[in-house]
Amino acid sequence: MFNNKGGVGKTTLLCNLAAHLASRHNKKVLVIDADPQCNATQSLFDDETVEAFYSRGKFTVYSVVQPLSRGKGFSKVLRPERSSNFGIDLLVGDPELGLTEDLLATDWVQGTAGDVRGLRTTLLFSHLLELCEEYDFVFFDMGPSLGSINRAVLLSCDYFITPMSLDIFSLKAIENISKSLRTWKLRYQRGLDAIVDPKEELEVGDPRWRLSFGGYVTQQYTFKRDSDGQPRPVKAFERIMRRVPEVIKENLLDESMPDMADEDLHLGSIPTLHSLVPLSQSSRKPIFELSGSDGVVGAHFSKVREFDQIIGKISTKLLSNLEGSR
Repeated sequence: MFNNKGGVGKTTLLCNLAAHLASRHNKKVLVIDADPQCNATQSLFDDETVEAFYSRGKFTVYSVVQPLSRGKGFSKVLRPERSSNFGIDLLVGDPELGLTEDLLATDWVQGTAGDVRGLRTTLLFSHLLELCEEYDFVFFDMGPSLGSINRAVLLSCDYFITPMSLDIFSLKAIENISKSLRTWKLRYQRGLDAIVDPKEELEVGDPRWRLSFGGYVTQQYTFKRDSDGQPRPVKAFERIMRRVPEVIKENLLDESMPDMADEDLHLGSIPTLHSLVPLSQSSRKPIFELSGSDGVVGAHFSKVREFDQIIGKISTKLLSNLEGSR
C-alpha cells in the first residue's frame, strides 16, 4: 500500500484486505510493518501485547536491518507474530526503523554508482522476501513519504496499491509518485549495469526492477442519493473522480498493464464507516467480522455487511488484475 499523502486509510485497508484474502480466499498472508509509526502493529494486536513485544526484545523489522548497519550482512531468520483475529502473520514494526533512513540514503547513492555494498543494502527487503516463500502474499504497510525506507520497500515489490482520498492533493501525490519511481528505476538500472554479474554479486534471486501498479482504492467519499435511491458522490468529488483514471494512466501504468480498463484500475470505493473503524481498532478485528460483542448496534450491522461486500469486491478484482498482468 503506497501513497505519499497521509490520512487516506492505508493501514485500515491493508489489514482488512489481508484478512479477507486469508479468510475468504484461503491465502497465507504476511504483513510487514515497514512504517516507523507502527500503525499496522497497533491495529493487529492489543496494547498489552504490543508493549510486551518491545519490553521482551521480540524480533521486529528493525532486527532485519540492524545487522546491515553493523556491517554483518542480512538476517537469515524471520520470526513473525500471529494475529489470530485477523488470521494473518505480522513482522512487527519498530520505531527504530526510522534510524536507518540515513544509512539507506547514503548506500543508495553509492549503489546507483555501481557500488556492490550500496546495492546490497538497498536490496535488504528483497533479501527479506526470499525468507517468505511459504506465503501467498506479503503486504508492506508504509509511511506517507518518498524517503529511502519506502524506496527500498518498493524496489523489492511486484505491485503496489494506492489508497486515495478524492481531493486535488491525492492527484498531485500520484504525479509525485510517478516522478520518483521513474527516477529511482533509471538510477537503479544504472547501478545494476555497472556490475558484471548482479545476481551473483548481490546474492538476490532476481535483482531486476519488477514494480507494477495493481490498482487504486478511493476512500471516504461523501454522497447523496439520486432519484432512484442510489448513492451518488457530491459534485466536488465527482470532478476529482472523473480525473483519477486519466491521471493514473498517464503516471502509473507501465508495459506490464498497458490496456487496463478504468473499472479494473479502480479496485473499489470505501465510504465513510463512522464508528466501525474505532470499533475495529479497539477489538483488533477486521471490520467485516465485527459483531454485537464488539459494540456493533442497530444500523451498523448493515454497515458491517456492506463493508464485507466492498472488501470482497476489492480483493477479487485485485486477484484478477495480478493474474492478468503475468
